[in-house]
Amino acid sequence: MRKPSLKRSISARTTGRAKRALKRSINPYYGKKGMGWINNPKKAMYNKVYHKTTFGVSYIWSIRCS
Repeated sequence: MRKPSLKRSISARTTGRAKRALKRSINPYYGKKGMGWINNPKKAMYNKVYHKTTFGVSYIWSIRCS
């Protein structure tokens, strides 16, 4: 089960808009779906399994309330 992190959620919202725009201007394939499998297949496989097997607190709350 994932633990929510306030620091990481704020960081994700505020950091990187300019950085992503710069990367996108240099590499036209940056941020496109499926690019992780080309750049780093081992990490892409790990992330796929992780996202299919873990769940957050909000998921438990939504099951409990329905």
